[in-house]
Amino acid sequence: MNNRERLQAIMNYEKPDRMPAVHFGFTPEVIERWVQEGHLGKDILDLEEYSFEGEEILSQKLGFDFGWHASRITTTELFPFFEEKFVEHLDNGFDKYINCDGVYILQRAGAKSIPAEVGHLLEDRESWEKYYLPKLTYTEERFSQSELNRVISEQKKGNPIGLHCGSLCGRIRDYLGIVEFSYMMVDDEELLEEMFDTIGDLCLKSVKRTLDTGIRFDYAHFWEDVCYKNGPLLAPDVFEQYTARHYKKITDLLMEYDVRTISVDCDGLVDSLLPIWLKNGVNTMFPIEVGTWDASIAPWREKYGRPLKGIGGMRKSVLAQDYAAIDEEINRLKPLARLSGYIPCPDHRIPDDAKWENVQYYCEKIKNILD
Repeated sequence: MNNRERLQAIMNYEKPDRMPAVHFGFTPEVIERWVQEGHLGKDILDLEEYSFEGEEILSQKLGFDFGWHASRITTTELFPFFEEKFVEHLDNGFDKYINCDGVYILQRAGAKSIPAEVGHLLEDRESWEKYYLPKLTYTEERFSQSELNRVISEQKKGNPIGLHCGSLCGRIRDYLGIVEFSYMMVDDEELLEEMFDTIGDLCLKSVKRTLDTGIRFDYAHFWEDVCYKNGPLLAPDVFEQYTARHYKKITDLLMEYDVRTISVDCDGLVDSLLPIWLKNGVNTMFPIEVGTWDASIAPWREKYGRPLKGIGGMRKSVLAQDYAAIDEEINRLKPLARLSGYIPCPDHRIPDDAKWENVQYYCEKIKNILD
């Protein structure tokens, strides 16, 4: 079997020849350290962050089969992005910038944490119509022939290919910031609904344009990241109110084109959003971030049955420990892998402290988890 056939078998509850070793990318810091340790050539540092070429090099050297990354043949992001600009240097040592989403952030030289948000270009209807609405309207310029060619090449290699369907909530949260997002739910519900409808329409048209190329996709994928360790950042009924109809339109379209594995990337405790996604056509949870809340596909499968599938759920922290810790994690995942409809995968990018030999060992062991 090739990797595409393995994925299809598992997602259709059939028996593969083995489990594929799947990843969710690598942090820049771990790649830099592996270069310093001599595992990788320095030329990999010249590649764009999260580049497919770089990930292919890493996959081959470490033993991964493929990464769970959906292609953006037709982008659903701001188009074009805002120009990233330096704004000012502050007395406390921080530098203020405006980023590609129109968000004002603070960064300190050398810091690697997520930057602090201190302001947003999007504040009201005037700024929405002036700055954002034109950048969130579908145009044919959003379509990338070069990305389509890359996807065709991957398909010829026997690798599964995914279609990125955009974000129906997470990007709006990014543009507004969580505080203004929360206020707008009460202060200007009409404008907020218009934002959701605009992005929903953009995502639908983008997905349709890509499907009409005739490429047979193995899975489709949404991004949200609207949860944290205690649950969603907005009430589930509000999430459903604004997103459900758009999810349903897009997933119905995907089904028409025989794309039947439809995943959503959402970190944090997602349990209260699961029934909304399932009811509206999203059937695969990713990356099942274990976290302090011990997320696992097991209780979800018990509650929702086979309609709920998953990719992820492997504690990536063991990659910094030793072989015994990896064996223990593999043994924990073994009964879950045997449920089928589920592929173990590190529950986020390979972290800064992961040891090269540990990742190689994990790849070797995960491939034999079904034995």
